[in-house]
Amino acid sequence: MRDPDALVIRYGELALKGGNRRRYEQILRRNVAKALKPLGEVEVSVAHARILAYPKQRAMAMARRAAEVFGVTSVSPAYRVEANVEAICAQAGEVLDDYFARTIRGATLRFRVRVKRADKAFPMRSGELERVVADHVLIGKEGIEIDLREADLTLGIEVRGTENYVFLERLAGPGGLPVGTSGRGLCLLSGGIDSPVAAWLTMKRGMGVGFVSFDSFPYIGEGSMRKIEDLARRVTRFQGPAQWFVVPFTQIQEAIRDSCPERYRVVLYRRMMTRLASAIAQRAGYLALVTGESLGQVASQTIENIDLIGRAADRVILRPLITYDKEEAVTLARRIGTLELSSRPEPDCCTIFQPRAPVIFGQVEDCEFAESKLPMESLLRDALDRTRVQVLDPNE
Repeated sequence: MRDPDALVIRYGELALKGGNRRRYEQILRRNVAKALKPLGEVEVSVAHARILAYPKQRAMAMARRAAEVFGVTSVSPAYRVEANVEAICAQAGEVLDDYFARTIRGATLRFRVRVKRADKAFPMRSGELERVVADHVLIGKEGIEIDLREADLTLGIEVRGTENYVFLERLAGPGGLPVGTSGRGLCLLSGGIDSPVAAWLTMKRGMGVGFVSFDSFPYIGEGSMRKIEDLARRVTRFQGPAQWFVVPFTQIQEAIRDSCPERYRVVLYRRMMTRLASAIAQRAGYLALVTGESLGQVASQTIENIDLIGRAADRVILRPLITYDKEEAVTLARRIGTLELSSRPEPDCCTIFQPRAPVIFGQVEDCEFAESKLPMESLLRDALDRTRVQVLDPNE
């Protein structure tokens, strides 16, 4: 049987956007087109609450890729047919015959036909066309029963006027909003499990994400930064190219080690990281910072310490994982393909000069007094002056 020649791409939340709906649809169409372009020639359009894509080749690979785009709820590789009952029945029979030829079955298969009729001029109502198609495709088929509520297999048909679509599969998409509809945020990205997941969740709400990481060379080696770069590249697959800022952090950590109370080291590290990220965000036009903090997960993430760290920012901090437990974050990391990368055994910069007993309930007065012992302005200026930036492209 020939390959599918269309992708029927559905979206959910966008349909509720009222007067802004067209803008959201056009951004989603653009994002789908960008995601599919590296796989080959494809035409992408918007029509009647659907994104429709017409690939020249590799339709199944394009369907899987489209199912990773934020804003998409599901994707069906489909076959285009003419706007008449005979053509629809013939194509539906072909699709079902091909399915049975490729599938080993045992128990009785529960089956149904579902029609969505966007073209109200079509001479049959949805229910009538469902019955006609079912009668046609089930001729000579054994071990199949009609079940309209809990079917194992649904044959889908969309009637849309000059072009109509027949399909069996629905690949689940991530949902959410198209990236580019909610501004830009800068994610403080480490090599752990949580921050890449936080970036992904932020993208899911329509925010484009850039990354900032902190390099403690020579205390951590090149392997740690390669790991972080690999994580950033993996996450950019869901939005496209992103900026990655790498800030030299060693001198700041040494200054904190030499001049500040040991138990406050990690909180002070994170306050400095937050200041640096805020300055970069301001220069580069990011409206928010994004972190992987989860309430109570580690000593620096008590509500008191989260508050202390947040006070160092001059813009809003988004914390998508704030209520997640570790297993929930691990499950998402596995789903988006970052868990294996995050599990590579490389040290994190915040483990450098790790205190024996980190502060649990830090006080702002203690932080400010400790920071008064540091040459704050010169440390920050030097780190920002030596910050490296590159654009990470998931297709490279």
